[in-house]
Amino acid sequence: MEQDILFFLSALIAEIVGTVAGFGSSTIFLPIALFFVDFKTAIILVAIFHISGNLSRVAFFKHGLNWKILTIFGVPSILLALLGANLIDILPQDILKLVLGVFLIAFSATSLKSPKLRIPANTKSLVAGGSLSGFLAGLIGTGGALRASFLTGFKLEKFAYIATSASIALATDATRIPVYISQGFLSEQFYYHIPILIGLAVAGSYIGRKIVGRINQSIFRKIVLVAIILVSMKFVIDGVNFLV
Repeated sequence: MEQDILFFLSALIAEIVGTVAGFGSSTIFLPIALFFVDFKTAIILVAIFHISGNLSRVAFFKHGLNWKILTIFGVPSILLALLGANLIDILPQDILKLVLGVFLIAFSATSLKSPKLRIPANTKSLVAGGSLSGFLAGLIGTGGALRASFLTGFKLEKFAYIATSASIALATDATRIPVYISQGFLSEQFYYHIPILIGLAVAGSYIGRKIVGRINQSIFRKIVLVAIILVSMKFVIDGVNFLV
């Protein structure tokens, strides 16, 4: 029971932090969820939580939606997410943890070293970003960090960025979740987690919306990135130990 409380508390905090920091809650929540459950269970529960949070974000920030970016970035993201999701059952979980850890560390370290780094804002970047982030979302359960790297180059207004990013993530989640379910990633013992996670996602998005304009984004984002690096190091170590 105590473990479940910690799991759900982590989910709420992840949604608040993800909303405020500007990238998906799965980037925060998935590494933490892996301390409580196995990779396949974590990826499906976090995906359900993620889609609920993004539904809330779209509702709260819908006035800023950029349809052009949504379409060009979203279509390849959906297609590649489908491919990534179908590969999970083929690869060992420790290898997937290693991929996840390396990706998150690389992203976080790059963001800390070069916070003003921007990927060129053009159609090619949108297609490439959608493809890469979608594939990673399907395979390792988190593509929000990479998606953020591509979308920030377009200098969208804060609410427009959140609404557009959340809509893309929503479409990607809606693609990969049925694949996870069809492969049996969600066992019956975790069914009761679903309504609780949905409620926490809505609450976390609402709280994040209230505080998004009241804190120093730069300092907060740096703290989040450092925390992600520290957590991700464990998965890299687990993966390396599996290989050797």
